[in-house]
Amino acid sequence: MIQMFSFEFMQRAFLAALLVGVTAPAVGIYLVQRRQALMGDGIGHVALTGVGLGLLFQTSPVWMAVLVCVLAAVVMELVRSRGNQRGDIALAMLFYGGMACGRLLISKAPGASGTGGSLDSYLWGSIVAVDAGDLATIAALGAVVIAVTLGLRRQLFAVCQDEEFAKVTGIPVRLLNLLLAVMAAVTVTVAMRVVGLLLVSALMVVPVAAAQLLTRSFLATQVLSIGLGVVVSLGGVATSYQADVPPGSAIVLLAIAFFAAFSVVAAPLARRRHHRAAPERGPLVCDVLLPAQAVASPAGAGPAGPGADGPSAPPGGESIGRAGLAQ
Repeated sequence: MIQMFSFEFMQRAFLAALLVGVTAPAVGIYLVQRRQALMGDGIGHVALTGVGLGLLFQTSPVWMAVLVCVLAAVVMELVRSRGNQRGDIALAMLFYGGMACGRLLISKAPGASGTGGSLDSYLWGSIVAVDAGDLATIAALGAVVIAVTLGLRRQLFAVCQDEEFAKVTGIPVRLLNLLLAVMAAVTVTVAMRVVGLLLVSALMVVPVAAAQLLTRSFLATQVLSIGLGVVVSLGGVATSYQADVPPGSAIVLLAIAFFAAFSVVAAPLARRRHHRAAPERGPLVCDVLLPAQAVASPAGAGPAGPGADGPSAPPGGESIGRAGLAQ
């Protein structure tokens, strides 16, 4: 077991897995919050076009995938925000067209006959595929994702919880929505060398879903999901080395195993909390503070201030209902 740390490619793989384990749930919690759990999967399909362009023009597939994914994420957000009834069809064409175009471009790349193994490393991940250049790119992009998702935690939560209320408080909703879409795109490209494009969405969603089973606040869910993401990413890479299997598959199956275990533990805890709950107790509050003087009532009735009919803010700032996070 200790022997694998003596290899440079394993050291790079573990460092990359650590960064991926932090960034994927850090973005995924907001996607789960706004019921866009499969957004990462769609971006992963489009990322294959970027990989194909990189191989075709013999440039960095990772950076080319970043460019293509960011453009696709912006288009997805614009379609979503306009509420077009046929938007789902447009997105489906974008997803499947991105994968088909990527495969076609890869087939025309120089030395296409020998790119089969390379393509598999992008689709399913590979512990030997992460070179020094990839690790530097993953570290740089991961630092940006972590800075945005943690630094703007309060504002992003408010937007994901209730866009209309966030607008009332003066939060730049459109800008934050676009920023979140871009961060999701960057996360997909960060994770594709370790988890693979076809499974990256699972690492963004499953740790968050598992953490929600045991936590009762947004901050606790975020911390636990990131910790779980790190554990399954490092464990999956180790399993990949020991069992000679793709790391993406090992990481995702390990995450699902944790979800199943947390489900067993959470069931009696939920029943115990239900029996202990006082009849007059109101809804749980999130620990995220909103940057304005308004607060949301438990029923979502709108802003309330001093002397209003809404609930008073808890010590330390305003509160917002946790109903959206629990769903």
